[in-house]
Amino acid sequence: MSSQALSAVSTRTFAQRARAFYALTKPRVVSLIVFTAVIGMFLASPGMVRAHVLLAGTLGIALVAGGAAAVNCLVEQRIDAAMQRTRWRPLPRGELSQLQTLIFAGVVGGLGLWILVQFVNALTMWLTLATFVGYAIVYTVILKPATPQNIVIGGASGAMPPVLGWAAVTGNVSLHAMLLFLIIFAWTPPHFWSLALYRTEDYARAGLPMLPVTHGKRYTQLQVLLYTLILFAVSLLPFAVRMSGWLYLAAACALGAAFVAYAVRLYVAYSDALARRTFRFSILYLSLLFAALLIDHYLAL
Repeated sequence: MSSQALSAVSTRTFAQRARAFYALTKPRVVSLIVFTAVIGMFLASPGMVRAHVLLAGTLGIALVAGGAAAVNCLVEQRIDAAMQRTRWRPLPRGELSQLQTLIFAGVVGGLGLWILVQFVNALTMWLTLATFVGYAIVYTVILKPATPQNIVIGGASGAMPPVLGWAAVTGNVSLHAMLLFLIIFAWTPPHFWSLALYRTEDYARAGLPMLPVTHGKRYTQLQVLLYTLILFAVSLLPFAVRMSGWLYLAAACALGAAFVAYAVRLYVAYSDALARRTFRFSILYLSLLFAALLIDHYLAL
């Protein structure tokens, strides 16, 4: 084989390996984490966020989130291989080894924590480390295989990003930061259970005690509706405590009404296609809700 051909093969192999490592970080999940963390930074600031805090905070949180996702892939490789939704991931496909994944997670997560403590503040680093442990260890290793309430309890780690962003700017955690936490905490069950409803067979095959597997789809549909109503009420709290104004209230009411409408339809006339649409809308809901918070915040300045 010529040197040119060898170089082409080497380049192709490197690109495939890089894509595999990138996939370990669950980039779509991390992008939502980073988005809500950045919104937390801006909401915590009376003006513009200092450039170095914004850049270092965003990069550090993103790297730690990516490291936690890689640990999740490592722990759940057997489960991922059994599920249609996740069997394409690098470990089930044999693209990466367990040792490579572990080293990657340690390097990426460690680098993220170092950036946070060096260029942001110690509180953000410790809170981010606690979030890492909460997701990668408490949720993935302990809760997920043990209880159908895994996503409710483990949702605390997933609700932390705006708190991390807030702490990065202010060096503390205020009531307003905890309201942002509460919104995502209430959002998590209807978001994930909508997914679990149309992936019930997948979860059952993998041996995971997700709510529709242990309690049935009908019960899960009711829980989605009840938690969506709770989410609607919680989403109004920023206006109630004067953290936000009328623009946010209008957005929260419109988005909340749409989410409740999805949940009601899911309960009354279930279909897998509707559950899939509800899951996708839940992502749009959270993105638009936090965007409305941001716009309202700067309009009020």
